Parts: sequence; structure tokens; C-alpha cells
Amino acid sequence: MTQDTIKVIVAGPRGRMGSEALQLIERTDHFELAAAIDRKHDGERIKDIEGLTASDAVIYTDAARCFAEVQADVLIDLTVPETGYTHTKLAIEHAVRPVVGTSGFTDEQLEELHALSEEKGIGAIIAPNFAIGAVLMMQFAKQAAKYFPTVEIIEKHHDQKLDAPSGTAVKTAQLIQEVREPAKQGHPEEKETHAGARGADFDGMRIHSVRLPGLVAHQEVLFGAPGEQFTVKHDSFNRASFMSGVQLAVERVMKMNVLAYGLENILD
Repeated sequence: MTQDTIKVIVAGPRGRMGSEALQLIERTDHFELAAAIDRKHDGERIKDIEGLTASDAVIYTDAARCFAEVQADVLIDLTVPETGYTHTKLAIEHAVRPVVGTSGFTDEQLEELHALSEEKGIGAIIAPNFAIGAVLMMQFAKQAAKYFPTVEIIEKHHDQKLDAPSGTAVKTAQLIQEVREPAKQGHPEEKETHAGARGADFDGMRIHSVRLPGLVAHQEVLFGAPGEQFTVKHDSFNRASFMSGVQLAVERVMKMNVLAYGLENILD
């Protein structure tokens, strides 16, 4: 029995993640590129843009018009928070299921999108990280925090990333928060001689963000206890590492009627 074809709109096809998504669609038999949303090249076809796949799908600069004119099942959006939020809202309103890898949404935006998804009965997946290993890293960190409540997070990304801390780091801290009592770490009289030296304070945990060229996406969660240290670490060395999670999300979102935040919610 063959799988039904899933028609996909990709937002940001010229971006590093967007172009990876185009390649994913091209090599997946039951995926079909229906259209793309981009800031430029309105009315042109994907195959006409150097470096992209040989697809006849049309590019739209007006997202609302794209959703109104194109018959599609799923939106893949791997852009930036402001654009991703707008696209996600439009997609749900047009009965297109969003799969969004944009981090940086506010709690208020997530609540609004969750309510809209529930109202329309349209499934959606927003994931700070689509690398399966990164999702497992977050889950393992949550388990470890039950036994090692003193924890710091170091996340490292390329120097063009717009948000800090990363969505993955914040999600990790939120998961740990579920099993850890709030507690200030370090010496009670600790003082930063340079502001920010100890990183962001999240419920007493510290999150440190590193931005350097050459990095992709890396995170380690360090747990300390008397006489020992336990570390959970994940590295993405290229953007292809996120595509197995994107494919899984596209397939699973077709069977959903509410929004899920975090890839762990759809893993068996």
C-alpha cells in the first residue's frame, strides 16, 4: 500500500534550512512541492532560481495569496520568529497544517496559535529543534535533573542566529523546570564583575549562548554533584541533521487536530 501524496508549501526556500527542505521533498516519493513563499522572485518557479531544486512550483511573495490559491496539506516554515508566526497563523486559517522550526515565539504567541489550532481543528507542530538526537538530549536532560538539580546549559550556534538563548536551550530549561525545584545556583554572594558573565537566569539555572562562524547547532547540559559531573551533549554538524525530524513531523501532523510544541510530543 502506497502512502498518499502530501502537498507541501515551503517558506524561505532560498535559506539554508529552506533549501534543505526542498531537497527533502524532492527525494521523498510521497511528498510534493506545491509552492514556495519568499521575499523575492514573485511568480517565478523554483527551478529558475540558481542552487534550488528542479521543481515547477511557483514562488509567492504574498503568503496570504499563496494559501488562498494553492491547494496544499502542509506548510514547512524554517524562517525567523516574526515571519514564522505570521505564516503559521495564516496557514491554520486556510486549513494548511504548519510544521515550524522557527524558535523565538513568545508564550503569548504560542497560546494564541494553540487556541486557533484547536478552534479550527487543524494540527500543527512547532519544534525548537528537529534533530532527533537533540530531542533525545532534551528528554535525557529532564530525566537527569531528577537526580542532579544543579545544572547549567551551554548552547552554541552560528553567528547569524537571531535569538539568544536558542529555542532548544529554553525548551530544555522548561523541561528541567518540570522536575526541579527553583533554586539559585552558585555562591549566595556571587557578583558579576562584568554584566552577563554568568549567563541568562532561568528559574535559577544558567543558560550560556555562544555565537561563532563555523558552528551549526550544539548544546551541552552540565549537571554537577559532589565529586561528579554528568553531561548530556548533542551536535548538529550540518543542516541535513534536521530533515529526519521534519519528515516525521510532516507525516504525523496530517493525523493531528491540535498544536504540539516540541518534537518529543510526536515520538513513540
